[in-house]
Amino acid sequence: MAIKDLQIRQGKVDITVEVVEVSEAREFEKFGRRGRVASAKVKDSTGEITLTLWNDQVDTVKAGQTIKITNGYVSEFQGDPQLTTGKFGKLEIIEGETKEAEESGEPLYMNKDAEEEKKKIEEDFSEEPVFDEENIEEE
Repeated sequence: MAIKDLQIRQGKVDITVEVVEVSEAREFEKFGRRGRVASAKVKDSTGEITLTLWNDQVDTVKAGQTIKITNGYVSEFQGDPQLTTGKFGKLEIIEGETKEAEESGEPLYMNKDAEEEKKKIEEDFSEEPVFDEENIEEE
């Protein structure tokens, strides 16, 4: 997939891009939870797009890296398309890895918390229902 082919509200985006620049992160609070967000300009041979970085991604994505987005989503902000991993996407640094990854010698997979949360949700839904007729007490 190429940047020029991305459409607003498009999901299941798998794309490899180069990070051109990363803005300074800002903190926010939503629904009682704190988080951090930053924007990155990314490019491929067909164009550029803004990539939204969330929480741990803010600290690990740097200009000059090549990253792969799997199962991403294209949203819209002020009329412009923006690429994001969303809740179920994954961001992987494939070139120009961070210092932490270089020291460990292992690839750094982004959005680990989201990946673990997704697995927990899938496991929860694969179990027997908690509320069946045998588990409900009558008053």
